[in-house]
Amino acid sequence: MLKSPPTEEIIRKVRSGARIESLEAQQLYNSCDLLELGQLANIQRQRAVPGNVVTYLVDRNINYTNVCNTDCSFCAFYRHDPKDPESYVLPRELLSRKIEEALECGATRILLQGGHNDELPYSFYVEMIAWISSRYKIQLNAFSPSEIQQMERISGKRAEAILLELKQAGLTGLPGGGAEILDDDVRQRVSPKKIRAREWIDIMEAAQSLDLITTASMVIGFGETVEQRLNHLELLRDLQTRTRAAGKSGFNMFISWTLQLNENTSMGRSRHAGRYQVGAAEYLKNLSLARIYLDNIEHHQSSWPTLGPEIAQVGLNFGCDDIGSTMMEENVVSQAGGHTRSKWHMSPEELRGYIRGAGFIPAERDSLCNILRAFD
Repeated sequence: MLKSPPTEEIIRKVRSGARIESLEAQQLYNSCDLLELGQLANIQRQRAVPGNVVTYLVDRNINYTNVCNTDCSFCAFYRHDPKDPESYVLPRELLSRKIEEALECGATRILLQGGHNDELPYSFYVEMIAWISSRYKIQLNAFSPSEIQQMERISGKRAEAILLELKQAGLTGLPGGGAEILDDDVRQRVSPKKIRAREWIDIMEAAQSLDLITTASMVIGFGETVEQRLNHLELLRDLQTRTRAAGKSGFNMFISWTLQLNENTSMGRSRHAGRYQVGAAEYLKNLSLARIYLDNIEHHQSSWPTLGPEIAQVGLNFGCDDIGSTMMEENVVSQAGGHTRSKWHMSPEELRGYIRGAGFIPAERDSLCNILRAFD
C-alpha cells in the first residue's frame, strides 16, 4: 500500500507550488486544522489570482421547467408527473419578462436550467436558445451535463452535435450543475437515475472543445468520504489538464456548496437524515482542500445560498476569490431548506458590502471572469 510522506513535507510542497496527489491531500485534510489548511489555500489563491480583488456576477437564475424524471433523493424542486398541478414549463412571455427584469438590474448573464422533462422535444431547447439570443444581448449559460444527456436520449444525437447546435443557436456556456459528488458509489446511493461521473466529465470535455464557458461544481454532505471528494477533484483536475493541453480554456471557476435537506426531500425524511449534511467548518475546510488540489483552475467561489453570506464572506479568507452572483431568483436550494428560502437574491451593493467587510476590494465580472469594473 502506498504511503504518504510526512505532513510537513506535503506542506512544503504546497508552499513551493508543487502538485500534490490524492493520498497527500487526504493526509493534509486529516492532519491539518482548519486555519492551517486555510493558510495553504490562500498561498495557492495568491499564486493563481494575485492581489486583493474579489469578484461577483450580476445575473439571474431561471428554471424553465420543474418536471424531472430522475427523482434525486435530495431535491424538493422537481415534480415527476408533468400533469401535477405544480408542474410547469415557462411560457415565452414569462421568460421574456424575467430576462428584461434582469437586464434592467444590470445583469450580464442568464443562467437557464431545468429538469429532465420527457414531454419536451429536442427542438424545444434549440428554439428556446435561438429565440432568447435573437432578442437579448446577454451571456446565456444554459443546461447542465445531465440536461444534455436528456437531449441525447430524446434526440438520438451525440452530445458533441447537440452542443454545437446549441452554440450555433446562441448558447455561450454550459454550467457545472448536476455534478454533486463525481463518485459513482455516492451517485448510485443518492441519485441512481442521474448521469454517471464519467458521462458528466465527457460532456464537459465536449463543451470545452467547442470553447463554451464551463464551470466546475461540487456539493458536499451526502455522507461521502474525503477519498470520494478527492475522486471528484481528481476527475476535474485531469480534465482541466487535458483541455489546457489541447489549447482550450477549460473550467474558469470552481464552485462548491453544502447539501440542504428538509422534510420536502426524500433524503431529509429518511431515518438516516442525521448522517448527512455538513456545517460551516467542514465547508471551509473543503474549500481549502479544493483550492490546494485544483491547482489548474484559477478562480474559486465561496457560495452564499446554502450557508449564508456571512460564511461565504469567511470563505474569502480560505482560498476563494469570488463570492458568487446576485442570482435574482433561486428555486432549488430554497425548497430544500437553504438560506435562499428567506432571501432568494443579493443586490450588487450587498455583495460589495460583504466583500469589503472581509477586507477585499469588490469587482463586478462577467461569466468569462473578465472584470467589468472595480469598486476601490
